[in-house]
Amino acid sequence: MSLTDLIAILEGSGLADRIRENDNLFPLIESIHVVAISLVIGSIFAVDLRLLGLAWTRRTASQVTNGIVPLTWVAFVCAVGSGGLLFISHAAKYLENTYFDSKLSLIAVAGINMLAFHFIGARDQARWDAQIRPPLKARAAGGLSIALWVAVVACGRWIGFTMKVG
Repeated sequence: MSLTDLIAILEGSGLADRIRENDNLFPLIESIHVVAISLVIGSIFAVDLRLLGLAWTRRTASQVTNGIVPLTWVAFVCAVGSGGLLFISHAAKYLENTYFDSKLSLIAVAGINMLAFHFIGARDQARWDAQIRPPLKARAAGGLSIALWVAVVACGRWIGFTMKVG
């Protein structure tokens, strides 16, 4: 089965038809997606601002991260689920949209940045955890994360203004 066949199956599903044809369903799913993305990015920014030494400095970086990450993952799952539903409604058109492709690529790079920080940058976190200003590698990961997520949001907004459906 080719990617083209898979896209045709997704777009031709009854669920995709309902999302496309119901005047309320697409906006409802999109609203859920926007709220979920807001929670994802807001919670990530809280951690990133702590890594930059700009917020929550009376708490260790671990305390901030441990308190927020569960919310981040729940919101991320909701964002992926709602985004997937939006995608199937016009999958071929989304795949033709440069901003959609860029958004997915940027999310992947943000994930790589997070993994690199957790497996490399945070390896010695016990040593610097309580410092107001963490080491450069932690600050760099936080700053890069903010830049990537701002770019994800920008691409997401441009999708709606550039995608031709119909």
